[in-house]
Amino acid sequence: MKNIINWFEIPTVDLKRAMAFYESVMQLSLRYENMSNVEMAVFPYQDPATGGALVKFEHFTPSAQGCIIYLHTSDLNATLERVTAAGGECVFGPLELPEDIGSIALFMDSEGNRIGLHQPPL
Repeated sequence: MKNIINWFEIPTVDLKRAMAFYESVMQLSLRYENMSNVEMAVFPYQDPATGGALVKFEHFTPSAQGCIIYLHTSDLNATLERVTAAGGECVFGPLELPEDIGSIALFMDSEGNRIGLHQPPL
């Protein structure tokens, strides 16, 4: 097993709004897909065993509760500034973790999901 996580999905209500939010905040381009009436915006990834997407599907509901995924960032403060500029809100952190683990923060996205950010140690 290379990674314990092999796929993640972030629920959306408005996929276009969520795509604009994440493309702005994370400074990347998402790839739109429609699979059996499930709309997705796939995050870029290199390892075919690890990836994820924004998903619009009638059975998925955005939530501020439940599991938290952490997205990688090389500059936590700059990413949090983009979160705010894109209409999101920082709800925790930044917090420097002990033992040279890096820093984390949590934000609320455009859809009402609580998402984590992790910056490895510099």
